[in-house]
Parts: sequence; structure tokens; C-alpha cells
Amino acid sequence: MKKIVLMITVGVAALMASCGERAAKSQNFDGSKGEVTLLTLDPGHFHAALVQMYMYDQVSPEVYVYAPEGDDVKMHLDRVAIYNNREQNPTSWQENLYTGDDFLEKMLSENKGNVVVLAGNNGKKTAYVKAAVDAGLNVLSDKPMAIDAERFAMLEQTLDDAAAKGVMVYDIMTERSEIHNELQRVLVAMPDLFGQMQQGTPDEPAITKESVHHFFKYVSGQPLRRPEWYFDVEQQGEGIVDVTTHLVDLVQCTVMPEQEIDYKRDIEFSSAKRWATKIPLDKYQLVSGKECYPDFLQKDIVNDTLNVYSNGELNYKLNGVNCRVSVVWNFMAEVGTEGTGDTHYSTVKGSKADVMIRQGAEQGYKPMLYVACKGDDVAAFENVLRASLSAIADKYPGLDIKPSGEKEWQVVIPATIAKSHEQRFSSVMEVYLNHLKSGEIPAWERSQMKAKYYTTTKAVELARQSAK
Repeated sequence: MKKIVLMITVGVAALMASCGERAAKSQNFDGSKGEVTLLTLDPGHFHAALVQMYMYDQVSPEVYVYAPEGDDVKMHLDRVAIYNNREQNPTSWQENLYTGDDFLEKMLSENKGNVVVLAGNNGKKTAYVKAAVDAGLNVLSDKPMAIDAERFAMLEQTLDDAAAKGVMVYDIMTERSEIHNELQRVLVAMPDLFGQMQQGTPDEPAITKESVHHFFKYVSGQPLRRPEWYFDVEQQGEGIVDVTTHLVDLVQCTVMPEQEIDYKRDIEFSSAKRWATKIPLDKYQLVSGKECYPDFLQKDIVNDTLNVYSNGELNYKLNGVNCRVSVVWNFMAEVGTEGTGDTHYSTVKGSKADVMIRQGAEQGYKPMLYVACKGDDVAAFENVLRASLSAIADKYPGLDIKPSGEKEWQVVIPATIAKSHEQRFSSVMEVYLNHLKSGEIPAWERSQMKAKYYTTTKAVELARQSAK
């Protein structure tokens, strides 16, 4: 896959030289109607369509799609069409499609938009980000923007180049605005309730986050069809550099909220490991729609079964706090729980309380937020907890608590303040549009993007070494 990155980068080098004049200029955004025009590049993941689940005054309905011919772009256009044709709150996107082997060069030379949307083959994504930035185009990218150390080095330099040019590069961190994650961070930031963040140890970390996903699931009510490259870790990336991007991002937002991170100084690894999910041919056919494994997956087939290294765990310190992040990919949810979707577990330990998210059978596979008292005066702690929720009632109305253990309470969250996975893409878009208007990505955000992708790419390197 090094060859792919090199080919994409070198392939547009000559074109970049001719675009130098345009690349030196950055567009000024002021929030005007339709000033943002999206360029959807090589969409291969359903997240590319979710960016367009709603309309935005600042974004033109004209969208320009550049992609190779094939199933990926067809599925993307079909998803956008569903949004355009739904009964409630239909969108009105006008998709203008170009397909051909020169789709990247065509996008750069035509210069029809100003924000490139990326969600697809992760092995190509870093080079796509670089090509866009070199051409002076802003980028809104799905995670991950880098899947190994070589691509991380390219991304780090590209982020620096983007900042120098006034070009906005931003990744789509939807889990920040998931209500349980958001409230967990809010409560942890209350010293009277939470106390001080514990440092923990590698064996007993202060922060643990685990995400469980499924290859076969439903999105917007439809069975999700995965592209074949999605099962190739050289194109999709291993689980430890893919889904864990969200978890590492949440750790950073908790330990060092809106602070600059120096990854060389603030991050120290303890261990990392990886393991495979086994997908027999009949299940592969179900989720891919294909009759047989493609040639590029033959390297991962053992005893006629595909082995995908989609699972991983990393243990590390961030600013002295021991953290554990892990991701597990099953093929599909257990019988009777098919509608549960992905699940998330999280614990943050403080000197006065622990704040936890659980999403198991006891919770009906729905995320629930808990606060556990560490002191002896339970009644006094309950009063502090109620007062803490009252203090944030203007932003989070309707919060309540109910006992869930001898020294533990569930925070009851009304459905009215929760956002679905699809709706959270709209939240990210609003944040990104505000960054465009302000004219910069905050310095702390840029540093945290670098730290995030350093953490995940270093982890997969260590996990592969430990498996030898």
C-alpha cells in the first residue's frame, strides 16, 4: 500500500505545480448562503452520504462527486437519493457525477468547489488530504486520516501546511456529541462531584473505553452493504487505527480538554495487541453481496476463512493518566439484539467518584450513564450530584437520577436531548462551518489531531511487533 500513497502523491505533483497560484490563496467565508460547495471524492463509506443527511444554508445544494466507476459511488448516490426522496424533511441535493481513472486530477483541475468530503478507502485517504491541501482546498474527512506510521508522517506535515495556508482540515468526530459521552466529560470536569482525575496503573487504568461493532448492521433502516476493500486491513486499516480513533479522541477531550498536546512529551505507551475476526464465506457473501473472496484478500484466508485484524487494545499514558482503549468487531449482534447497533463502554475514575457508561444486556443494549460515590457519606454525595445536574440544566434540561446500587446512581437522560448517530454528523458539520467562518482550526484541535493519529498508528506498530 506504500505504492498507492506514492502513486497518488506523485500522480498529481505536476498538476499541483499548475495550481500553485490558487493554492497560495485561501477563501474567506462569512456564513453567506451557499458559499460552501462540496466536492465528494471517491466515496466508499456510508459516512460520505451522512454528511448530506440535512441541508445547510451555508452549503450549496450543488455537489460535485469525483470517483472511479463501480459499486462504491453507486451506493453513495443511492443513499443521497434516499434523503432527497424521504417523506419527512427531504433534502434537495443536486449530485453532479464525474467517473474515470483521472477523477482526482479532474476534481483539482475543474475547481468547482471549496470543501472536499472524504469517507472511503483509508489507505488512500492521507494522500487525498495532501492533494486537496496542496491545491488550496478545505477538507472534511471521515476517520481515520492515517492508518500507519508513514501516512501519519505525511498527515502531520499536511496539517502544518494547511495551517500555514489558512486551509481548514477537520476530521469527523461524531462521538464527541453523543449525549452520554458529552455528559461524562461534563461531570468529570466538576471537581466538587468528581474530585481529581486518578492516574491509575497499566493494569488498573484510570480511563477505560471499549467499543463493540458489527460488520453486518442496519443504517437508516437499511441493511449496510460493505465494500470488499473494507475487509482488507491494508486499505481499511486495522481496528486499532480505525474505530479507536473515536475512543482516543474522547480520552484526549477528557484528560486535556481544549488543550494543546505534545505527543512526543505527553504520550507514553505500555502495551498494544491485536487479534482477528473470522468471517466464513457465507457471512462474507451476506455483507458484501459478492460470491467469493477477491484476490487481494487471499493473503488473509486461513482454512477457507477470512481473518480480519479488526480487534485491538492499547494501553498508554496521556499526561500521566493511564488509559486503556480497545475495539472489538463481531460479525453481527447476537440473536434477539440485532437492532442494538454498536456499543460503547467507558469508565473515568476520580478521587470522589467514578463516571461510567454501560451498554450491556442489563441496559437493554442501550447506553446508560452512571455515577458511583467513593466516599462514605452517600446522602451528602447524592445532594452534590443533584446540585451538579441542576447547574447544567439550562444546557441539558430534564436530567434526573435514580439509584442503581448501594453507592451508585443512573443519570436519567431524556430522549429529547439525545442525538442519533446520523444526527451527530450534522453537529460536526455545524462545528466545521463555524471554523470556516472563523478562518482557522484552533491550535489545540490541530495538536490533538496529530496526537490522536500518532497514538493509533504507533499502537498498531507496537501490536504487530508484539505478535512476532
